[in-house]
Amino acid sequence: MLAFIIRRLGQALLVLMAVGFISFAMFKFMGDPVENMLGQEATLADKAELEERLGLNDPIIVQYFRFLQRALSGDFGVSYRAGLPVGELILDRLPATLELALLSGVIAISLGFVLGVYTAIRRDGVVANFIMTASLVGVSLPTFLIGVFLIWLFAVNLGWLPAFGRGETRSLFGVDLAILTWNGFKSMILPAVTLGLYQMTLIMRLVRSEMLEVLRTDYIRFARARGLSQKTVNFGHAMKNTLVPVITVTGLQFGSIVAFAIITESVFQWPGVGLLFINAVSFVDIPVMSAYLLLVAVIFVTINLIVDLLYFTIDPRLSVSNN
Repeated sequence: MLAFIIRRLGQALLVLMAVGFISFAMFKFMGDPVENMLGQEATLADKAELEERLGLNDPIIVQYFRFLQRALSGDFGVSYRAGLPVGELILDRLPATLELALLSGVIAISLGFVLGVYTAIRRDGVVANFIMTASLVGVSLPTFLIGVFLIWLFAVNLGWLPAFGRGETRSLFGVDLAILTWNGFKSMILPAVTLGLYQMTLIMRLVRSEMLEVLRTDYIRFARARGLSQKTVNFGHAMKNTLVPVITVTGLQFGSIVAFAIITESVFQWPGVGLLFINAVSFVDIPVMSAYLLLVAVIFVTINLIVDLLYFTIDPRLSVSNN
């Protein structure tokens, strides 16, 4: 187990270094941050002085390793747009994104798993067929269109929920959270549903497919032949054996929720790191963009490591094969 964890951590470090370099190199060709910072009336001398002060005249590999060295100590540089440390900007907005992602993940995982199991067990029922047909909406429609439709229905026409913003927040251990207030929770409902609908549909379809596959196996037939109840067969035997592939996709989908919160945060003007990234792109704020992608990479790598460790808990055969 220890060797497995060390090997995974080494792979994670290589992935983070590769992602950091690719993102840092790619953003260098997106525009000129100096021109955005000084404006068109700036002289060549002003531009040269600012480029020298920011270290933009150095080779890109030198800039990258300088960025990496600072990042290891928690220093991601200074935002070209805001003039503030990038770490402070991200930490200020990260709670908004994480609480939205967690609520969205809870909705996607719980409903996706329950509906997937139900449509597998009742696969010939009218309700199950309706759910499967309706789930095509979550797969087919783009996220921003779903968000606009939900705003039109629940905010504009019905007036039940806020259309944008985070609403009221309450501090918990120094972190402002919207979910702790009723107004803030209502503000989270529409963006959370928008963000989690696609993931919920994917999880539901995967659970249904895996459940149906397991229900056709010989040992399930043998369990039924032994006289075990349908409930014991479905939930005691079949469901457990669907968890390994489902956990893989679920973990990756949670990472996708954080990564692709950009679109949802833009539609609902949710003040998270996704909206911060969008504003950084328009201003060619390279430190913010690089730090954001590095943050997303850390989240994906961490989730993958947790998923790999969960495999050993669910399927003991994996621990035996790695010894």
